[in-house]
Amino acid sequence: MKNIMIAISSLMVVGIAFLIIIYESREPLLSPEAKLIKTPQTEGISEPEKQPLEAIKTSSDLNYSLQNNQLHITYDNGEKWNEVPIEMDQLFAGEYQGNRQELIGGSYEMTEELVAFLYSEGEDWQTQTIKITYTEDKGETWNESVVKDEALAMRFRKLNITNDGFWTVIFTFDRTMSQEASAIYLSNDQGENWQIISTPDSTRLVADGSFVDQNTGFMSYGTINPEAPTLYVTNDQGETWEQAVFNMPNKYEKVFVIARAPIKEKDHLELIMEQGPNGDYYRNGLIKAKFISTDNGHTWEFVEEVEPENEKMG
Repeated sequence: MKNIMIAISSLMVVGIAFLIIIYESREPLLSPEAKLIKTPQTEGISEPEKQPLEAIKTSSDLNYSLQNNQLHITYDNGEKWNEVPIEMDQLFAGEYQGNRQELIGGSYEMTEELVAFLYSEGEDWQTQTIKITYTEDKGETWNESVVKDEALAMRFRKLNITNDGFWTVIFTFDRTMSQEASAIYLSNDQGENWQIISTPDSTRLVADGSFVDQNTGFMSYGTINPEAPTLYVTNDQGETWEQAVFNMPNKYEKVFVIARAPIKEKDHLELIMEQGPNGDYYRNGLIKAKFISTDNGHTWEFVEEVEPENEKMG
């Protein structure tokens, strides 16, 4: 019995030694990362081929694209594209980030003479820098304007540029439930210098805002269950604000409740009024209303219902 145990032990020792020799002489195992590096087929691997750019806007030859994780603009409907030196994440930074399929409404201006984008940068929501990057030579060179350093993260944002070099930036921040703070910055020298002006005495959520000239500006409030339009007007560049009056037909009471930013026509001002989040008047809330003012925005008269495709943007 003893001899049998010795024989079995000897065989086991020989077997283990044989396995050790085989193991030491085999090709080393590679990690998945190492295999990727060593495999001949992957040695010259490159990034996925970028997709041809397609314009998001289609109303004119001046368009933009967000494909390939980069903002580009074109002045000839896609024949030539210019890259905009802004990171994609900066375009959508803030409390409201849009759908990232198109630029946030109001955050840019695009004309043949000037293209500009409003955005913020900074990893800390407490110390964002509000900036505008713009071009005056069709994307060949780009300039930068700093609106405000150390700002809180934006929710609503709006950039307006007039032909005479008057720029306005409106943004909101520090939202708590249905309340938030807002700020208005003006520049009379095309973004070289900025000054902050007063805002209306309201902390409701901002729906829209703009200046139609250097003195006349508007702020519209109420996005959560509004029952009537709340529009403030200034005719002295923010020194004083007054709530505008709407002469609303009875059948539209509590129907049209959110005023969009007015625009200037030849001899009057004009705005579009929306039904709000709970709108159910005709075509599931799609119909809007047009109002005009002949006293520089203080009182407004109803003109007509407006189909969505016929509205003008403020």
